[in-house]
Amino acid sequence: MTRRSHVPPSPLPQLSGIDPVRLRLPPDPEGRWTSLGAYLTERYAGTRGAESMARLLSAGRVVGPGGRVLRPADPYEPGGWIFYHRDMPAEPLVPFPIRVVHRDEHLLVVDKPHFLATTPRGSHVFQTALARLRVELDLPTLSPAHRLDRMTAGLVMFSIRPQDRGAYQSLFQDRLVRKEYEALAVHDPAVELPRTVRSHIEKVRGVMAAGEVPGAEPNAESLIELTDVRDGLGRYRLTPHTGRTHQLRVHMNSLGLPILGDPVYPVVAEPVDPTDFRRPLQLLARTLAFTDPVTGLVHRLETGLTLRAWDDRPGWEAGPTPL
Repeated sequence: MTRRSHVPPSPLPQLSGIDPVRLRLPPDPEGRWTSLGAYLTERYAGTRGAESMARLLSAGRVVGPGGRVLRPADPYEPGGWIFYHRDMPAEPLVPFPIRVVHRDEHLLVVDKPHFLATTPRGSHVFQTALARLRVELDLPTLSPAHRLDRMTAGLVMFSIRPQDRGAYQSLFQDRLVRKEYEALAVHDPAVELPRTVRSHIEKVRGVMAAGEVPGAEPNAESLIELTDVRDGLGRYRLTPHTGRTHQLRVHMNSLGLPILGDPVYPVVAEPVDPTDFRRPLQLLARTLAFTDPVTGLVHRLETGLTLRAWDDRPGWEAGPTPL
């Protein structure tokens, strides 16, 4: 039987909805690290975290169990735990609201706006749906059941209680949620629809765009339907049967119908000003349908958001108005 080590509770509070980093110090049978500072210097050498960690240590912002402030000269303690908040640069405000679509004591479903990441990652930490909702709704144990791309708007599900987290995450892992998306793209009458697109999608860490592997066993499947046409623009209903990274964007692009406003497909755009909220990706998570694994209730939830370019192309070009 595998023994699981006890993780002590963090002595640090959440900082604007962000959990402290917990780091367990590895074994050191050869005694190579004479101090905590020596280990952390080696661990973060050559990375962006080296300077930040040195700054945190010198400022007394790295602590052990019980809240004891740790210093660079403190003895290295294999198996011990340290805690700290990452030293993050200021993030541009994403000035759009997160609207609650459904809330009970177990489950929260919200409408995430374009440009807001679902969870902390990379340079997006405080300006994420998870961090903001923990603070705005006073739900410190909130956790995501799934994720939407930062550029995609619409419905996102969160678990409110830690003991329910696995049940809601399993809904998506076991494909027990029916998801429908709406997208806007050029209308090409030569593309026969409806169509089920199947391919093998690979997303390499550190590479912006996902790619399709010709001849490989399909791992991604999407139903693409055309629902309306206006002034050369098509409105599409997209139903993914799998959940690969960028799946719908990749499949629409493979049909020659890249989604309006996509900065990655077919061509990765040059880096843009992070405060430029013009031309948001016209992709929207419209519905979630599922049976709640905790309460047994059957839900079919719909977004209250719309894709602006359908009715107001100039307004979409200029950028959405913060509410």
